[in-house]
Amino acid sequence: MHIRKSKEADFAAMLAIINDAARAYRGVIPADRWHEPYMSADELEREIAEGVLFWVAEEKEHLTGLMGIQDKGDVTLVRHAYVAPTAQRSGVGTKLLRHVEGLIDKPILIGTWAAATWAIDFYRRNGFTLAPSDEKDQLLRTYWSIPARQIETSVVLRRCPT
Repeated sequence: MHIRKSKEADFAAMLAIINDAARAYRGVIPADRWHEPYMSADELEREIAEGVLFWVAEEKEHLTGLMGIQDKGDVTLVRHAYVAPTAQRSGVGTKLLRHVEGLIDKPILIGTWAAATWAIDFYRRNGFTLAPSDEKDQLLRTYWSIPARQIETSVVLRRCPT
């Protein structure tokens, strides 16, 4: 497996991985936050335009996962981390996370759905801790541009560089 920075030619495969993997959210996250597709091409383009840099995992010229990072000054956000369902539980997510962690020398914040226990467990196994609820709300308001309903139903995990 090879981790590399995404290229424009990866866009369609990245979008497909995001929407395939995000199907795990259906019936788990609040119904008013679920939509199909989970991320549109316009949304992904907007995220890239707003500074999310994507790294992809590639095996035999086939993308198996992606993870974005976004510099927010005093912190870096991990954004849109997804592994293709056929490649899940094979180490792809961990390899992507280790790669982006090696690029970052400041605190890392990750926002995810409170009901996405598998994602929370993954990050906790990899050394991240949950921010207390009162801090979580402030972090989400400061570093993300998301609606109030999403703030209510999300958590933030964090890790400081060692």
